[in-house]
Amino acid sequence: MSFQQGLSGLNATSKQLQVIGNNIANANTIGSKVARAEFADMYAVSLGGSAASKIGIGVTLADVAQQFTQGQITSTDNPMDVAINGNGFFQVTDGSGQPPSYTRDGQFKVDREGFIANNAGLRLMGYMADANGVALPGAAVPLQLPTVGIAPSASTRVDLEINLDARQTVTAPATLPAIDFADTQTFNNATSLTVYDARGQAIPLTYYFQKSADSTWNVFATANGTTVAGTDADPQPVTTLTFAPDGSSLTDPVGDILLDIPSTTDVNGNATLPLTGVLMRMQGSTQYAAPFGPTNVTQDGFSAGQMASLTIDEAGMAMARYTNGQTKPVGQIEMAVFRNPQGLRSLGGNLWAGTLAAGEPVLGVPGQGNLGTLKSGALEQSNIDLTGELVAMITAQRSYQANAQTIKTQDQVLQTLVNIR
Repeated sequence: MSFQQGLSGLNATSKQLQVIGNNIANANTIGSKVARAEFADMYAVSLGGSAASKIGIGVTLADVAQQFTQGQITSTDNPMDVAINGNGFFQVTDGSGQPPSYTRDGQFKVDREGFIANNAGLRLMGYMADANGVALPGAAVPLQLPTVGIAPSASTRVDLEINLDARQTVTAPATLPAIDFADTQTFNNATSLTVYDARGQAIPLTYYFQKSADSTWNVFATANGTTVAGTDADPQPVTTLTFAPDGSSLTDPVGDILLDIPSTTDVNGNATLPLTGVLMRMQGSTQYAAPFGPTNVTQDGFSAGQMASLTIDEAGMAMARYTNGQTKPVGQIEMAVFRNPQGLRSLGGNLWAGTLAAGEPVLGVPGQGNLGTLKSGALEQSNIDLTGELVAMITAQRSYQANAQTIKTQDQVLQTLVNIR
């Protein structure tokens, strides 16, 4: 009996050392979870005898249980790295129609077909965004980045908010022409912004502010040097601003100004398309005794662009950033959480498979319910405590030696019996 007890102890401790060795080997593996050898005692089954008088026949390895506690999150320089902060797993698939695998390893890349994939080539699953950039929940599919760029959009609105210096003198010429854009004596200040035609061609738009009377300013505009209103020989204001006596607000115009920008020729000799019905809004402008300065200059057009980078927010929304400065949702990551994550089956490669013991996966987007949130440009380190594992290894080694000693002692006892005469 003692031989069997000692042998079971040796086997169990040997397996414990294997578990510890595997933990130590994976101390730097992203998303790895520490495993724990769990043991159970063994008793022989008999019909008679008192339970109190039974002696166990050794130990057995009951389970190697992984502990799904949170690992430390560290920042990286790669926006495609994604860490889970809280519960849940990424879902990845090989596209064969089999159930997905689950992982905490967020080291993702873009494969040759534009799919977001891990180092094993398995593709991250989620909801693709529609043409309006809305990711609608449904059956999760592999997330794929768009192959085409973003189309240009013509400018339809310009918002211009400025302060015009009330201390400045009148510069409106007494005789025609009304303004000479090359003569700074015929206007007080100027500012510029760029608008875009339907082909995405940039059109530099310059505004000239000419004080014509107290609290009254003429506003002229040129596009690529061509006057927007009137003719080049006889430029006309696109609007006239009238301020309240204290300069805090505009009294005229009170609404949007309609702007028609003619076809022009840019510095490279290319003809731009005309823009008609552009709404120019100047509400919020002031006339204080303070230096001239724009406080807000915006417009809604942009040129064509190609995807330059990808970022992922806390809710798992993958945002494509284009060379024209625009951003557009590509899709949203779907995550899975299990009632019993210890029931998952390890597959290697930082992957787990669903099992009956783990329960059905509860699916959702990051931050929903008890699902964790995501952090882009970061990775979750393993939750393995290297110091603790080294101490456990010493303890397991002593246990192995003690079990070997029981076998040696039993051998000596038997040898004594054999030598009795």
